[in-house]
Amino acid sequence: MIDQYVGIGLVNPKSPSNVGSVMRAAGCYRADAVFYTGERYDRAASFQTDTHQAASTIPLQRVDDLILAAQQPLRIVCVELVVGAVSLPHYNHPDRALYLFGPEDGSIDQTIVDRADDVVYVPTNMCMNLAASVNVLLYDRLAKTDQAAGSDEWVLSSRDTNNRLRIK
Repeated sequence: MIDQYVGIGLVNPKSPSNVGSVMRAAGCYRADAVFYTGERYDRAASFQTDTHQAASTIPLQRVDDLILAAQQPLRIVCVELVVGAVSLPHYNHPDRALYLFGPEDGSIDQTIVDRADDVVYVPTNMCMNLAASVNVLLYDRLAKTDQAAGSDEWVLSSRDTNNRLRIK
């Protein structure tokens, strides 16, 4: 079995609702950890959109340096609209990666982009919000694996208790 690791790094996120949504995405797509820098999130932290309580099983940790945060060999991947970046549909995800996302009201610092192994972008007409970008990236990673095939057993184990729909 291939050793997989998926970390999410958030550069100075400002919105607790977006961080909560990132945590929910991390839980849905089985990310291993979420790291963030800055102090804006700490001032307004709550997980009102983390309705699955992913924060109770996935570490959410404030760090000073996102690249040093995971403390293990990982491919550093910035997700940002950058000239010369690889379009996400054409990107081959590494087995072990730390994906870095810029703040809702800015971009990843050039010094971080310069230290990255890869820079990818989601080909949209405008930039998406932070949580939407994380969801799209994690979905793309999943869609390019054998896990994407799914099964009825997978659906049954993944849906919530209110969903009892069937196809006749």
